[in-house]
Amino acid sequence: MHLHIKKATLVICPKCGKPVQSHTICWNCGYYKGREVINVLAKLEKKERKLREKEMQAHEKEEGKREKELNMEDLSRR
Repeated sequence: MHLHIKKATLVICPKCGKPVQSHTICWNCGYYKGREVINVLAKLEKKERKLREKEMQAHEKEEGKREKELNMEDLSRR
């Protein structure tokens, strides 16, 4: 038999940083191609919603720090 099963290709969601299959909606944050498709937070309970919001805000802050560190204008000046 020549059946070959390939591993799923995972990419990192730019919004929340979780691994997601390419060309699919992120089930953690509900975003696809930079826009919200599913409002994931509306379906969660209050405690779960707060945890998810904190997690997403922490990831956004981390991304903001990375952008400031790797700014092309600053790198060209040095």
